[in-house]
Amino acid sequence: MTFPIWRAAIAGLALAGLVNGQAALAAGACTSSPAHEAFDVQGLKSELMVTALSCNMQDRYNAFVTRFRPKLLDEEGALNAYFRTTYGRGAQREHDDYITQLANVQSERGLKAGTAFCNQRAAMFDEVAVLESAQDLSRYAQAKDIIQPASYETCAAPERALHAEVRSRSRARAAHTTRATRS
Repeated sequence: MTFPIWRAAIAGLALAGLVNGQAALAAGACTSSPAHEAFDVQGLKSELMVTALSCNMQDRYNAFVTRFRPKLLDEEGALNAYFRTTYGRGAQREHDDYITQLANVQSERGLKAGTAFCNQRAAMFDEVAVLESAQDLSRYAQAKDIIQPASYETCAAPERALHAEVRSRSRARAAHTTRATRS
């Protein structure tokens, strides 16, 4: 891959919201960010919802949501902030897409597991039932191997200025490439 193509690839990833400038500089510090925690908790909540619907355990899911409602609402707020900062006016659409894709990939995993799925996942309800605090829930969610639909860099949401700079550079490159091909 030549250098200009590599730069274009990075710019494309940045525009897609998968890489941000801060993450490229400090990838190791991502796990303690509020957005990272929010994605972990949302992934767990979705996994439990899929399990509840697939295995007829809605009462256990409802008990989980009732017990951790304040924490779940806080994490939903953190996700909203992440998507607003990352996607601006398209935040709600991107957030909705994420939630839909999350449930879809987790449901597909359940379908592939077949009848073993309920036996494998039902224990999660027992595990969350003994958690004592919201912090315990966060640690549990982070420790579980919860499938996500895509890789979101969650060290911090990209700065709006970074998006504008990347877009400007990409447009300038595209205009230059278009002029060069017309010549």
